[in-house]
Amino acid sequence: MIPNMAPFAQTLADTSLYAVVLAGGYGERFWPLSRRAKPKHHLALFSERTLLAATLERLEGFIPLERTLVLTGADQADAMRKLLPELPLENLIVEPMRRDTAAAMALAAGILARRDPNATAVVLPADHHIPHATDLQHTLATAVTAARRHASIVTIAITPDWPCPGFGYLELGSPVDDIAFPVLKFHEKPSVSAATEYLQRGNFRWNAGMFVWSVPVLMDALQQTAPDLLTFLNEILLTHDLHAFLQARFASVPKISFDYAVMERLPNALAVEAKFEWDDLGGWPAAGKYFPKDAHQNAGNTFIQSLDASGNIVFSHDPGQHVSLLGVENLIIVNTGDALLVCAREHGERLKEIVAALPARLQ
Repeated sequence: MIPNMAPFAQTLADTSLYAVVLAGGYGERFWPLSRRAKPKHHLALFSERTLLAATLERLEGFIPLERTLVLTGADQADAMRKLLPELPLENLIVEPMRRDTAAAMALAAGILARRDPNATAVVLPADHHIPHATDLQHTLATAVTAARRHASIVTIAITPDWPCPGFGYLELGSPVDDIAFPVLKFHEKPSVSAATEYLQRGNFRWNAGMFVWSVPVLMDALQQTAPDLLTFLNEILLTHDLHAFLQARFASVPKISFDYAVMERLPNALAVEAKFEWDDLGGWPAAGKYFPKDAHQNAGNTFIQSLDASGNIVFSHDPGQHVSLLGVENLIIVNTGDALLVCAREHGERLKEIVAALPARLQ
């Protein structure tokens, strides 16, 4: 439980405020620990809690489970029901296939509009690492205020601490008030040199993929930028059998990210700066920052003996396993019993290529 949540008593009483948690990805960059049957947000990397459970726990005292939707894929639905027994069954929204985040957002908005046409949604990925829940909730409360005050879609902007080429960036303008900034432009993953320039310019932030919007504002944004998605949303409002409708219709919904389809084309998007620690946990190099380390920066979840070895990441399905490293540097070594990964850290982003070539039983 999150202690001392009195500041959010008013938020808890705000029955038009909902959470939408996106939990449909596979997380191939955590292979071989992540699989299609046990994707990234099902992993318990740093504690006994899965990343998804930690995401929902961070909302305690802010938005209750009965106003939390979790979106996932059909191939994860059974495992998700077991993983989240306390989530109301009708709040687990199953997508028949993967259609990317724009379709997921329109689907969530359509379902919320059936419950409350004026609902406000806080949209969060299921697989981020945010150690301090109270700080997150303060930022989300600020974003809700900005979204309602300006009738705008608000995204959360993370202050970068290094020129990361693996994140998208937000270019911010001068503040519109005491809490919000206009998003002048969305920048896709840059080169290291471009990211270095962004940090030097000072008005660039990481794009965390977190959003706050109200149903009417999102519908207006879709009308401007992605009318096919608005048509899909309106059809949800008219259907009497949502499951049958999605089985028949979802495959024809445009497969595109929410950033590409909407945010990059929207003239009045706003951002609120994050006041919390955050990590995307995009793969093993990111996770390695949070494992115990020895004097030579070898990190892992098990005992590591090292000689002339440094900068390695080790993860074992058996946390009691002894691992000896001799004369190796900057490797990722992951043992799951049925698979063993040995990978140079700088190639961690390429694990999707390995996964695509694997037999189905190992994917």
